[in-house]
Amino acid sequence: MALQFICVEMKMKALFCFMFLLMVPLYGSAATARLSMENLEVKKHLSSLNKPPLKSIKSPDGDIIDCVHMSHQPAFDHPLHKNHTIQMRPNYHPEGIFRDKKVGKNKEGTKPITQLWHKNGRCPEGTIPIRRTKKEDVLRASSIKSYGKKNHRSIPKPKSADPEPDLINQSGHQHAIAYVEGDNYYGAKATINVWDPKIQQPNEFSLSQIWILGGSFASDLNSIEAGWQVSPDLYGDNHTRLFTYWTSDSYQATGCYNLLCSGFIQINNEIAMGASIYPISGYHSSQYDISILVWKDPKEGNWWMQFGGEYVLGYWPGYLFSYLTDSASMIEWGGEVVNSESDGEHTTTQMGSGHFPEEGFGKASYFRNIQIVDDSNNLRPPKDIGIFTEQSSCYNVQLDKNNEWGNYFYFGGPGRNPNCP
Repeated sequence: MALQFICVEMKMKALFCFMFLLMVPLYGSAATARLSMENLEVKKHLSSLNKPPLKSIKSPDGDIIDCVHMSHQPAFDHPLHKNHTIQMRPNYHPEGIFRDKKVGKNKEGTKPITQLWHKNGRCPEGTIPIRRTKKEDVLRASSIKSYGKKNHRSIPKPKSADPEPDLINQSGHQHAIAYVEGDNYYGAKATINVWDPKIQQPNEFSLSQIWILGGSFASDLNSIEAGWQVSPDLYGDNHTRLFTYWTSDSYQATGCYNLLCSGFIQINNEIAMGASIYPISGYHSSQYDISILVWKDPKEGNWWMQFGGEYVLGYWPGYLFSYLTDSASMIEWGGEVVNSESDGEHTTTQMGSGHFPEEGFGKASYFRNIQIVDDSNNLRPPKDIGIFTEQSSCYNVQLDKNNEWGNYFYFGGPGRNPNCP
C-alpha cells in the first residue's frame, strides 16, 4: 500500500504506476525507483518540447537555439491545432496596409536591438528558432506540470486601489502599471525600455510587459502577455529575455511562457522566444528599448505579435480563448515582480532599472508611445489612462505625455529601502 500511495503522491497515471511497481525490486528501494521514474518523466517532457532540429546554434550566453521546421513546432501538439493551416501573414495590420515585415529596415532609423544568439548564426527560411529546454530547467520547477507556467493570482487588479492588508502577501506579486478599461480593445502597442534588474531570490522574477485581458479576475480570465523578463527559476540565469505568455483560465490549467506548451504558432525565423535581448540599457548611459505590438486579425480572429518595426513573430489562434475571441476589456502596461519575503522583509528584487520614476530618462525605466487598437483596427492613443501600484514606496509609476513620446510613463523601484521595509 505504501508504494501505491507514492503513485498517488506523484500523480502517476496507471501505466506509470504499474511500471514504477515493477521497477522497485530492480532498483532495490522505492526511493531509487521513484527517482528513476521522475527522470523518465522529465525525459519524456523534454522530448515533447525539444523537436528534432535542422540546425543548432550555440549562443554566447550558453543557450542552444534549435532551428526547427515550422510545421514541427510544439504548437502542433495541441489537439485543436491538428488540422490547422499555418497563416503565414495577417490579413490586416494596425499600422496600415500589411507589408512584408519579416526582415526590413527600421523605419525609425535607430539601431535595432537584436538577440545574443545572432552573433553565432541564424536559422534558415522555413524553420523557427526555439530555445532548447535542458533537464535542469525542468528540475528547477516545483513539478513537471508547473514548468513554464505562472502562478495563479499574478495579474494586477487596478480596481483594488486600496487593497486589503493581506492582498500583497497572498499573491506575492507586486506591480507598477498604467491601464485602460471600459471599452473594447483589439490590441495594444508600446516601446519598452530594456534593463537587467537584480533578483534577490532564484524563485523571484522581474518583468516589463503588456497585458491584453478579457473576462473576470476569477477563474475565467483570458490573458495575452509580451515583454521582457529576468527569471532565474525559469531560465537558470539572470539574462534579460524576450517572453510571451497566454492563459484562458486565469493561469490554472491552460497556457505557458514562450513555446513551452502548445498554443502560440510562430512563423518567424529570426527571433527566439525566451532568448536573451542584446544590448541592455545602463544607468546614466546608453538606452535601449524594444517595440511590441499585439493585435487581433479581424478576418481570421487570431491575435498576432510583432517585435520591433520589422519582425511579425506569429499568432495565438483565436479558438484558444473564450473572451478574447471577441475583444479585450482591459489593457495594462508596466512592471511586475515576485516578492517572496524570504527573510521576513520586503525583497530587494528590482523593477525596471531598480530606480524610482522621479529620476527620469537614463536612470528610470520607461514605457513610451503606449497605444491601443480600436474597433476599426487602427492604432490610437488610449483615453482615461489609470495608474496602479500596491506599494508606491517600493515600486512606483508616473504618467505623462508629450509630442515625441505620446502617452508615456516612468516606473519601477528598488524594492526594499528605508521607506519599504
